[in-house]
Amino acid sequence: MSDSKITFSRRNFIRTSSLASGGLLIGFNLFNSCKPNAKAPIDLADLDYKDFNAYIKIAENGAVTIFSPNPEIGQGVKTAMPMLIAEELDVAWSNVNVVQGDLDTVNFQRQVAGGSQSIRLGWEPLRQTGATARQMLVNAAAARWGVDASNCTTKDGIITNTKGETLGYGEVVAEAAALEVPENVSVKDPKDFTIIGTDAVNVDIDKIITGKPLFGLDYKAEGMVYAAVVRSPAFGKKLVSFDASEAKASGNVIDVIEFDNKIAVLAKDTWSAFKAKKTIKAEWKTDTELESTEDHDKILKELLQDKEAKVLREDGNVDKAFAEADKILERTYEAPFLPHNCMEPMNFYANVTADKIHLVGPIQTPQRTAAVIASNLGRKAEEVHLEMTRMGGGFGRRLYGDFAIEAATISNLAKKPIKVVYSREDDMTAGIYRPASKYKIKASIKDGEITGYHLREAAVNGNMYGLIPNFFPAGAIANYKVDAANYQSKITTGAWRAPYTNFLAFAEQSFFDELADELKLDRVQMRLDLLQKVKGTTDEEIQYSPERLENVIKLAVEKSNWGKTPDTIYQGFSAYYCHNSHVAEVADVEVVNGLPVVKKVTCVIDCGIVVNPIGAENQAQGGVVDGIGHAMYGDFAFNKGVPSSKNFDTYRLIRMKEAPMVETHFVENTLAPTGLGEPTLPPAGAAVANALKAVTGHRFTQQPFTKNPEHLRVQNKEIIG
Repeated sequence: MSDSKITFSRRNFIRTSSLASGGLLIGFNLFNSCKPNAKAPIDLADLDYKDFNAYIKIAENGAVTIFSPNPEIGQGVKTAMPMLIAEELDVAWSNVNVVQGDLDTVNFQRQVAGGSQSIRLGWEPLRQTGATARQMLVNAAAARWGVDASNCTTKDGIITNTKGETLGYGEVVAEAAALEVPENVSVKDPKDFTIIGTDAVNVDIDKIITGKPLFGLDYKAEGMVYAAVVRSPAFGKKLVSFDASEAKASGNVIDVIEFDNKIAVLAKDTWSAFKAKKTIKAEWKTDTELESTEDHDKILKELLQDKEAKVLREDGNVDKAFAEADKILERTYEAPFLPHNCMEPMNFYANVTADKIHLVGPIQTPQRTAAVIASNLGRKAEEVHLEMTRMGGGFGRRLYGDFAIEAATISNLAKKPIKVVYSREDDMTAGIYRPASKYKIKASIKDGEITGYHLREAAVNGNMYGLIPNFFPAGAIANYKVDAANYQSKITTGAWRAPYTNFLAFAEQSFFDELADELKLDRVQMRLDLLQKVKGTTDEEIQYSPERLENVIKLAVEKSNWGKTPDTIYQGFSAYYCHNSHVAEVADVEVVNGLPVVKKVTCVIDCGIVVNPIGAENQAQGGVVDGIGHAMYGDFAFNKGVPSSKNFDTYRLIRMKEAPMVETHFVENTLAPTGLGEPTLPPAGAAVANALKAVTGHRFTQQPFTKNPEHLRVQNKEIIG
């Protein structure tokens, strides 16, 4: 670090710590800075950087900036993805400044936050990126020394030759950046990792806890005005006319604009826009059928019974297995619509001018959203510049750029930079929702063995994606069939954290417990026995690894003290594979004041190499708590197209005091990383449901569990002796 003659003072500290650039203060320590001759902080924005690629910049003082390409929705990729690059670049993590990359369809690939795939798909490309830049630096140093590059080593941004001579990356950065990009660069063996596998604090944590501008709601631009949007009060209604005279009379309201069956109120601030929006007198007419949950329930139940359905996988002869069965076990499981309820409501900034379309905000699918906006406005895709902000939650809701499209449309009509902001009521009633769905599961039993298995799904607006039918127990039961039917609704639905599996795991893992009871088998051993039948399979459609699923099951049994807890602790087990990861969970339930309470969940995960353990643990814990909360409390319905809840006064979420302790264990191996943002959520509901069965005697087939409060009553047990 270069010296500076700047005299340090508290005023300088405040000024440099709140730089508009958000630059990291390399090597800054408050106590050392108060000492005589201390080195002052350096603003990274002022350093002269050399580009190595779209991801890496290195300055002459050795400071490194790494751009994180994918959207950050709280899953930790803004920290973990740069860790992959820094590992292979071989720099000290403390000397790395991380910056959120903008949408760049030329240099970046798959800038998407969805499906828990960011680290999995970035694992090799990002490491190659870092290794390539490192090799260029080594080549430059070797050329200066006149030695072979193979005789040089690197560590923490320092290059060393066989004579012990050293050069910092910054000393050769200019020559290195001008070199040809080498091909066939090798990456490190996992045993040599120094950054991957170590705890790295969230790179945004200081800004988060001190309230610095970081999220979409924080973004401001000169001349920007705020827009609140009046939308249809029910799905299936169309705007006829409206009276905005009272809204326009407000001193802070700038304009009122009709667009796309909606009304936008433009104001100087959000409060004024929200207040004026409530004064709009709009007339709506019924345009299509106004749907109700009662109707959906009837339709979905009929679809479960229909002979016709789309077959997604079929092995053996299921009909024959059922015809020859000694007994058939059949259950139906039901789940409601659910809103996403991100902590940060939907919002987006757009400034549409003749020169370009400038977009800024929280979006999980920046490329797709930018393309739709360009198409809607009749513009070229290259005219769109989209900047991603950190998001206060996504869970699939921000895959859909409707709010960004609204902002761009309004800006284009108003000829002003616009910031669309949703209220909580907007967020909960405007869509997108998890589809309501039902599953009917049947199993045939012959001579004490499971001989057939039939899973039927009925869902609103869509069905499980193609890989799910190839999850467990596919391959473990000779006669196996998965089929699906759907009802097309006007209610907008879409992905919700761990799409489809978020409920399917509960249904199947609850059903397997019932099967074990019916067969008088140990429920864990029954699953392990089924997995033995899949080992050595040549069926390439099978998605899960029986060996890896077996390992997490056995480790969960060990770590949870399964079956060996005191009589006051009731346990429930669940194991599931999704998003390329294998998870097993055990829920511990105790009776408190006559009611069952989830006290602890032991969660075991095989997600390959864990890039950032502290971040991974946070993801695992969050998924478990989220899964339990929605299984226990999440309920949402429609009455003639009108949502049943508009805010948290009537929509129940899990509360902090209700969140159990989550003990997380990761299977150690050297396999490439798999998904982690979603896989711990699906098994959680079943683990709790199976534990509730043990304590209450009731089997839960409908979510939320609180929908049937009488089933949560703990039965008095007869005392003998």
